[in-house]
Amino acid sequence: MSRRSAFRAAGVMALVAGAAALPSSSRARHAFADDIFGGNSPLLFHSPPLQPFRDELPRLPMLTGTDLSLEARSSVHRFHADLPEGPTFGYGECNYLGPTIESVQGQPWTLRYTNSTEGNPLAADVDTSLHGLSERDREQTATTLHLHGGITSPESDGHSEMLVQPGESLTHKFSGLNESAGLWYHDHAMSMTRINVYAGLVGVNLVRDQFDSGSADNSLGLPSGEFEVPLVLQEKIMNPDGSMSLRTNITVPQGKWEGGGTGDVGVVNGKIWPTMEVARGMYRFRIVNAGSYSVWNLFLSNRMTFWVIGNDGGLLDAPVRTESIRLAPAERVDVLVDFGSVEPGEVIELRNDEPPPAQAASLGAVPMPLFCQFRVASGRGFAGEIMTMYRGGKGQPALLPEIPLAQVQRTVTVNQPSAGLSLAPPMMTLNNLRYSDPDIEMPAQGAVEQWNIVNTTLEPHPIHLHLVHFRTLGRAPVDLAAYMRDHPRPDIGVKWAPEVERYVTGPLAPPPAWEAGAKDTVNTYPGTVTRILVRFPTGDELGFDPDATFTAPSSGNRSSHDMGHGAGHDMGAGAELQGYMWHCHMLDHEDHEMMLRYRVV
Repeated sequence: MSRRSAFRAAGVMALVAGAAALPSSSRARHAFADDIFGGNSPLLFHSPPLQPFRDELPRLPMLTGTDLSLEARSSVHRFHADLPEGPTFGYGECNYLGPTIESVQGQPWTLRYTNSTEGNPLAADVDTSLHGLSERDREQTATTLHLHGGITSPESDGHSEMLVQPGESLTHKFSGLNESAGLWYHDHAMSMTRINVYAGLVGVNLVRDQFDSGSADNSLGLPSGEFEVPLVLQEKIMNPDGSMSLRTNITVPQGKWEGGGTGDVGVVNGKIWPTMEVARGMYRFRIVNAGSYSVWNLFLSNRMTFWVIGNDGGLLDAPVRTESIRLAPAERVDVLVDFGSVEPGEVIELRNDEPPPAQAASLGAVPMPLFCQFRVASGRGFAGEIMTMYRGGKGQPALLPEIPLAQVQRTVTVNQPSAGLSLAPPMMTLNNLRYSDPDIEMPAQGAVEQWNIVNTTLEPHPIHLHLVHFRTLGRAPVDLAAYMRDHPRPDIGVKWAPEVERYVTGPLAPPPAWEAGAKDTVNTYPGTVTRILVRFPTGDELGFDPDATFTAPSSGNRSSHDMGHGAGHDMGAGAELQGYMWHCHMLDHEDHEMMLRYRVV
């Protein structure tokens, strides 16, 4: 336990002990318990009281074409009718978030991206001790644009070192290789991702194909137009002046990295607890967890069933009927909800009951329970039916390929090394390495690999691999005490990924049916090994070399002095870059070293 963690734990225990010392009949004791365990912990910051369902759910604008331009810009946005406008970032004409970009499989497209930001709405939260940051990052916000889930050449991947400074532009060339799917795009700037995304740099990309065309006559019989709605889910803490609070608790000073915390209000498409009128028919909701930290267990308040028809990489073979889905940061689901049998006037809420991760729970955080409301109107809507299959039939894409046998087994680890007695914030690492350490994974083009991801921490960590999609094989429990006793973890900077098989203590639990399709992000649970199967594509298949070198903008990247966290990786002006990244998508973790480079050689 670090000294900082000890102070936090001691503070919580002292408060709890103080409450226990009160007489059992004392109102003060009950009020204190309600504060600590009812979501009003004095260790946490809280939004002002806000009435749900004051705002209509916004529909994000659509952007189509093969030669697009998009700028990140500074703006102001009103998150709730009872709050003033507060400073934000937005893409294009949006004051917050960005337009939904529609692209087509097999049709390459370009995006000229411009950074037009001025300052940063969360400048006071920039921690200049993190990898590559300095005081200038408070006033001059470097950005990138990453198409999350995109099968993209390395120079257009939105690499964290391909920084675009204010006033600069960069043109991305996207391959059009993705199947029909719900992708999303977001900022990915080194050590600033959590800040820039929280400020608003997030958008959706819907990939269409000949079957899932987005038009009313699509061959899959899916809702379209007004009945197909992207839902960008987030949670926040708001200040009374309408500005956003990136800080969640009092134990970390402003301007210091926090490590992750939960919000207390749900935000959908940029509005707090909005409401949406729905017709009595079927809707297709394209949902993305665009939060920074929390895993959510999503369900409808009347416990009505819905159908999951796709996830990160596209459609499933068959719909999965369920009453709830667990969604980690960066994961997406494609769901059908049929309001046709619901009586007019009924209201149904999209809710969450997932407990917060361990760090937030230790400070008194409770689940953020609510996202939005659906008001059922009297009019009839889309009257389609749920198909038994969405792949493999006439007018449908081919079935998902069989899961091949692994040619290579690769063990990787997810860690939170102790900082000892240091007051420095703890680092989050993969394989016990810093981002700039040279000992990276180098899978071969064309290889089929099984990655065994060992989570040695007390929290879940959603792991995202750029470029590729994979299949989740399952999760198995691990005896971490024995694993770490037999393989003591060395100092940070020395790779640590011991073979895990002899420490597995139970059978492999297969993924839920709705998680069984093509994925680019997988949630790994504490004390488990998560097994995924990845096939790394070849240059011939892609039409580009995934191991090609590319050059960061000459003035757009930070200096080698700024970026110096480890030897063997030149990150100076105009540096030659190579490869992709894999990282935790809890954005606070990604920003403090839980991200590594990898190459497909």
